Amino acid sequence: MKRLVFLLCTAALPVWAGETWDELSEALYGDRALLDGSDMIAIDAPYRTQNDSRTQVAAMIHAPDGLSLGSVTLVLDENPMPVSAVFALDTPQPSFFFDVTMRVNGPTPLHVVAETTDGRLWVAEGHVKTSGQGACAAPPGTDPKLALETLGRMDLEVTELLPGSAGDRLAALANRNKRLDVDIQHPSHSGMQMDQISLLYIPMRYVEDVQIDLDGAGYVDVTGSISLSENPRLGMSVPGKTRSVDVTMTDTDGTVTKAHKDIAGF
Repeated sequence: MKRLVFLLCTAALPVWAGETWDELSEALYGDRALLDGSDMIAIDAPYRTQNDSRTQVAAMIHAPDGLSLGSVTLVLDENPMPVSAVFALDTPQPSFFFDVTMRVNGPTPLHVVAETTDGRLWVAEGHVKTSGQGACAAPPGTDPKLALETLGRMDLEVTELLPGSAGDRLAALANRNKRLDVDIQHPSHSGMQMDQISLLYIPMRYVEDVQIDLDGAGYVDVTGSISLSENPRLGMSVPGKTRSVDVTMTDTDGTVTKAHKDIAGF
């Protein structure tokens, strides 16, 4: 999959039709119409981050009746790499949930764009304020050399229900959805961080691709970016009938690691 758009954003913070989003949407989608998806996309992001370097951003997306979701894109408009995560569904789904830990470099609007199988694009907007830590340039939380020892190790967890309100839980029961969490050991170096001893910049290295297969068949291909937090957690919905999960992680240095989990039946 192609590398994500990398922009150094210096414009003032936009609103819904602000300058940065206008430029991003044109670069990503050209003259394709972006339809109001506020009725089908529910974004869960903090009003203000407690930890800029590890901020949970989640969304629940339901396709309109008769359609399915082909891809979902998370854009943090003012991050150095705005296109922060792309979920390309190998098997289109009527609904999809994601919950990812992100670096949020500064106050920013965020957009979730869903493409349905009829080729239409739907967008919803949120906003996150930060504490001003400048997360993309913040020093790593672990020694870079020590981080290499466990780089690529993954832990998989499957739970029965998606989080949320009672209504969401009932919907999950009806759809028999489960939640998959993939915890990845990776320093996610942004290329903007300085080694505190040598005072040299640490080369960029991040989780570029996470391929998730269910029961031996492709389910979703996740394209990452420097917006993913150190040791990122990727959470997402999976069909309740799933009995096995295989995950393949590839980073920008070409390191490939794999993890497998069998899921008990009823």
